[in-house]
Amino acid sequence: MTTHPYSKELLIGSLAVQRAAVLTKKLLSAVDKGHLDKSDDTPVTIADFAAQASIIAAIHNAFPSDSIIGEEDSTALRENAALFNRTWDLATSTHLDDPTSESHLHTPTTKEEMLDLIDLGAQPFPTDKPPHRVWTLDPVDGTATFINGQQYAVCLSLIENGKQVLGLLACPNLPDTTNVHEDNIDPGHGHLLTAVSGHGARIQPLGTGALLPSRNLSRVQQISTGNELRFVDTSFSPSGRLDVHAAVAGSLGAPWPATVDIWSAQMRYVAIAMGACNAFVKVPKKETYRSKIWDHSGGMLLVQELGCKVTDMAGGEVDCGRGRTLEGCYGMVVAPESVHGIILEAVGKARAAKA
Repeated sequence: MTTHPYSKELLIGSLAVQRAAVLTKKLLSAVDKGHLDKSDDTPVTIADFAAQASIIAAIHNAFPSDSIIGEEDSTALRENAALFNRTWDLATSTHLDDPTSESHLHTPTTKEEMLDLIDLGAQPFPTDKPPHRVWTLDPVDGTATFINGQQYAVCLSLIENGKQVLGLLACPNLPDTTNVHEDNIDPGHGHLLTAVSGHGARIQPLGTGALLPSRNLSRVQQISTGNELRFVDTSFSPSGRLDVHAAVAGSLGAPWPATVDIWSAQMRYVAIAMGACNAFVKVPKKETYRSKIWDHSGGMLLVQELGCKVTDMAGGEVDCGRGRTLEGCYGMVVAPESVHGIILEAVGKARAAKA
């Protein structure tokens, strides 16, 4: 078995996202998932808050000097007693059923501790004092599809001095198949995909106790022509220029509509890693648009370890050390290294034609 300097981080992170995945599955059977609307009009649920508290409790306990960047803060919980109490019950009642595995983690012991742990994720990104380590997490990426019982991911990554070094994506509804689809639901607990910088990517079944055995994921095939491309996208994108995406695919001879239609940003990386597709582009509708770091960190590393190249639309490297958004990254091109350049060129031409 390959050794690397992030063995402890991989163990704790894997157990933490597995416990959070168990937590989210508990809520999937509920008719009322206790959701409200955030300012960006995406739903946020008890699962988001409880999973963030659960993961941060584990990471902060094991690595107290590390920074943590999460999607949520506790404002809504402090203002809504019913939501607060349901979140507390879910976060503190969910444990792995293997005592040894659970002993590596931590659970909030008071309600105030839970709120403080959630708010650890709302702290500013430490851009001013390297060297530093920053964990990013999205407790439920794809909350809208989570509510529908479709595909979503519990996402955790470790960034060291601006570089992704560890990515963990727990996908509680994902079967081990190339047929990645919103409604193709695993009958068990789903799967966990992990990547360590320089050491490849792996997949293993999610469970409710000790971590289950993993295997290497296959590398992405290095293709030579545009008609071998299979894009992943979402037909409901609120921020992407689907007309430009379609023009890119058309100019390259690739099938359109996209081969895989997935709402969750991180699940698009998963779809590529599973072999369901091999590329995606993101051309934003607004010049000011910048992606949130937790929507991409970890997932980018996953596909990079499998042979994809990830850049912005100008071909620039994605810098994960700039803040809570990918500040220096406008748009995205993800594809096998062998054809990344022709997609960049096609994106440039399509944008110019649509201007």
